[in-house]
Amino acid sequence: MQFTKDYQEKLQNAWEHFTVEEDDQCDYSFIRPVIFQSWLRSRQYQVDPFKKKTSILNSSDIAALSEVNSRLIQTVRPYMERLYSIVAGSGYFLLLSDKDGYVLDLIGDDEIIRQAKESLLVIGANRSEKVAGTNAIGTCLAIQAPIQTWNGEHYVISHRHYSCSSGPIFDETGTLIGCLNLTGSSTEIHTHTLGMVLSAVDGIHKELKIRKAYDEIQSMSAQRNSILEAVSSGLILLNEADEITQINGNAQRMLHISRQNAIGRKLSSIISIDEPDQSCNFNDLKTVYIDKETDIYFRGSDAAPVKFRISVNFVGEGKMHDRGTVVRLDEAKYINKLVNKVSGFKASYHFSNIMGSSSAVRSLVSNCEKAAKNSSNVLLLGESGTGKELAAQAIHNASHYKDGPFVAINCAALPKGLVESELFGYEKGAFTGAGKEGNPGKFELADGGTIFLDEIGDMPFDVQASLLRVIQTKEVVRIGAKYTKKIDVRIIAATNRNLIEAVNSKSFRQDLYYRLNVLTIQIPPLRDRGDDICELADHFARTLNNPWGKRMTIAPQVYPILRKYSWPGNIRELENAIERAINITDGDQIRPEHLPEQLLIPESTSDLDSRIHGMPPDFSNLSGRKDGDLIVLGLKQTGGNVKKTAELLGMNRRTLYRRMNKLGIDYQDFRDESIRI
Repeated sequence: MQFTKDYQEKLQNAWEHFTVEEDDQCDYSFIRPVIFQSWLRSRQYQVDPFKKKTSILNSSDIAALSEVNSRLIQTVRPYMERLYSIVAGSGYFLLLSDKDGYVLDLIGDDEIIRQAKESLLVIGANRSEKVAGTNAIGTCLAIQAPIQTWNGEHYVISHRHYSCSSGPIFDETGTLIGCLNLTGSSTEIHTHTLGMVLSAVDGIHKELKIRKAYDEIQSMSAQRNSILEAVSSGLILLNEADEITQINGNAQRMLHISRQNAIGRKLSSIISIDEPDQSCNFNDLKTVYIDKETDIYFRGSDAAPVKFRISVNFVGEGKMHDRGTVVRLDEAKYINKLVNKVSGFKASYHFSNIMGSSSAVRSLVSNCEKAAKNSSNVLLLGESGTGKELAAQAIHNASHYKDGPFVAINCAALPKGLVESELFGYEKGAFTGAGKEGNPGKFELADGGTIFLDEIGDMPFDVQASLLRVIQTKEVVRIGAKYTKKIDVRIIAATNRNLIEAVNSKSFRQDLYYRLNVLTIQIPPLRDRGDDICELADHFARTLNNPWGKRMTIAPQVYPILRKYSWPGNIRELENAIERAINITDGDQIRPEHLPEQLLIPESTSDLDSRIHGMPPDFSNLSGRKDGDLIVLGLKQTGGNVKKTAELLGMNRRTLYRRMNKLGIDYQDFRDESIRI
């Protein structure tokens, strides 16, 4: 259809009849349907065709609307400038509106912009059909399709000297978000102006899709960065040339390098693995590592290597492994924390768990609390079964090491040939049977926490020198290692032996004794704790499992028996006695007949009891009896049974054998004696 003079006259007559008459008897068939339908909507919206009217936002609302549509404005503005450069000086101007018809931006010749202001065509004005009637912007948004409106096709009279071409703008999902309009005052209409607008709109739509894809990539990259930074490991991403493309903060800290100095460099130019000059071109090696303990050497540095656990995985599957590499580094301390958590290296007891109200216990707790306030080595002395580990755990949990591991080792239970490897660890291939990846020792696992060396008096003499060096230097050296490792470990040692006597007999190093004997705490035997015996018995009766599921109590006549007995096995023996009683009673009360037989034998009937039950395990103050006499008496009572003799004397079998060898006592000589216990 051509916008001829004849068409203009017919359109003017039709518009005058349409806007004045309501019978609609006029012939409107020659009008384009899209325009006539818009006229009908405009009249339905009660738009006044004879008045200039629009809805114009205030400055704060315009600013808010611009903020909401900032991406649209930023994307479209360059297209508007390029399009205007073509029509500049021809009496045209361009407008951008949002999906609701509000003008967001405009650019054009000064004269037509001045005229547009008189028609209220300004930024913040609303050009929707509901407000401005039929116009290129409002109708384009209504039908969501491109349209060109010629002068007389406008509904409002003040707009009828404009000719406009508009194209809808859709986002990357196909949702209408705005409209681009080219307006001119000339009556000489060219259809190619709409083509120019549509070309720009198509470019805008494609750029919005690209921007959306870029934003998604940026978002994914930001998410990836957040994930990388949230991981406690050091993470390094390499391209197919083994060049660093990304490195998180933990890896930067571990490798002592900034992101700026790392990106683009080959990882092998920064570190080497296992050997000072060994290359680590992972993409070439195509070797997957999972938590491999590795020595990391820093290029250009003579410093000792740092131990890391390294994991290497490749991006892609099958033949696509050449797309990059992911390297994960974990510090030994972090791995040790995980191991400690899984292995249960944790102290469970606190000072509140040390039961008893006797002066001996109050003094014990007071001394332990003082020890907890500093980092000095602690030596716990006491008979077997007195609760030395409980005291050690309580000290740990009250110290500044409480968040670290609590690693307990029974020095007497370690096989002699494995003591050093258990305590200090070993490197791969350090000895026959050593693990292929090496293994950290208990001191490394205890780093940042407490190591409890129980039965320290039974540690092999040759290992004592290594322990002394660790205490002095705060460093450990694995078996087979070239370099030391700094550790921060609080040492608590315990023994039931007389270490001074062991020093005199050359079975314990004097210098080690003085290193350990900084804070010495004596754990009182149960027989010296008075009514604590009854309190502990009641506690065990309440808490130990019983087959009846009943609340157990203790008969009053039992308490004198418990107080009278000397408890050579201390708290451990008391607990066993109560547990035994619970299991053999038929009711919910423990009576004298449920107690072990040795508790019921009067003290005067057993010469051995009168000498042994009150005897400290270090054999001091034996009322004139020598060690050998007491061991002989015990062997006679047990018929040469070394295990039972050791239990009677309150010492372990290894110590008893050592004493017998030293004194020339052979247990075989007593095998013919009648066994009395």
